[in-house]
Amino acid sequence: MLVLTRKLNEAIQISDDIEIKVLAIEGDQIKLGIAAPKSIEIYRKEIYVDIQNQNSEAANVSADLLKLLNEKS
Repeated sequence: MLVLTRKLNEAIQISDDIEIKVLAIEGDQIKLGIAAPKSIEIYRKEIYVDIQNQNSEAANVSADLLKLLNEKS
């Protein structure tokens, strides 16, 4: 993992088209601004993990349903 230190209004650049900038620092929280193409999905980590879990559960249900349908035919 790359660890960087940034101050207020400083940024990091990822590739040619993603910039992450420190917009505010308030106590133990920071506010980040992310400039990226609309084609890149950006989520808070806990939301991303939840989406992955839901997709996995849906895939398992679909596989179980297909198995049941195949058994009946």
